[in-house]
Formats: sequence, structure tokens, C-alpha cells
Amino acid sequence: MRAILLLLTQFLAVAPVAAQLQTVGVYGQWGTFKRDRPLYCYAIAEPYAGPRARDAKPFASVGTWPGRRVKSQVHFRLSREKREGSAVLLKIADRTFQMLAGKRDAWAADPTADAQIVAAMRSGVDMTIETRAANGALIRNSYRLQGAATAIDAAAIACAK
Repeated sequence: MRAILLLLTQFLAVAPVAAQLQTVGVYGQWGTFKRDRPLYCYAIAEPYAGPRARDAKPFASVGTWPGRRVKSQVHFRLSREKREGSAVLLKIADRTFQMLAGKRDAWAADPTADAQIVAAMRSGVDMTIETRAANGALIRNSYRLQGAATAIDAAAIACAK
């Protein structure tokens, strides 16, 4: 739980003070949090394996923004800056998803891909996101999925109220 709360602190370092963050719960390897203004709820975890982060800590999250009509949007912060033009692949069990990515962040291509990834997360044991770093080294961050389904559901419920 300490690791999840530390990750959350770094994740929200740029959030406004008035954001009023609330802990919804911790489920296995995942935590769920709610921010009131603007209303935003998310499940978040840190990798159990991968290269040490150099500046920002890596994470996987699934967020819901009712005001934007966004549900269960998948987002990853990579442990290192990725090489321009390198594909970012997410692997869950026997499924592979190609992600859209900036320098340090990756998302599903569209809401349909978000839904497919979340469905795979619900039945998977772990997931790995990988790409090449700016220096050509492999970036591979692995996440346990224990508690992910409950955390994702808790985030959706917290933002439905």
C-alpha cells in the first residue's frame, strides 16, 4: 500500500492543491482514487519489474472522467523516454495491443481498444508493456493484475455517484 500511495503522490505532483484527492481503496496490487474537481476516478498500479525510472515513476492506470464522457481509459507512464518511431506493445496473456505513445506515455488507440484491454486485464495474471528507449535499450514494465478488476470497478462506481 505504501508503494501505491507513494506512486500516487508522484502522479499528482502537478495537480492543483484544490483537487481534493480521496482514497477509495487498495485492492491487491492496485489502488483506486477519486478527485473532485474536475471529477476524475482511476485505478493505478506500479510495475513489479522493469528498468529503474530516471525521473518520473512508471505506472499503469485506468481512468474515468464523467464530465468528458470517458470511461475506463487505459494510460501508461513508461519508465524511460521511448525512441521516436518505436512501437509500444502491451501484452496480456496471449493478446498483444499496439498502443499510441508520446515520449513517456502510452494509451489505447480508441475506446474500443480501451474496452478490449480492460477485458483482458480482468482475466489476466499480469501484463507487460514494452518499447525501445531513446538509447535503443529495451523498456519492459510488468504489472500484476491481482486486484485490477476490483480497482477498475471501484473507480467507475466512485465516479457514478
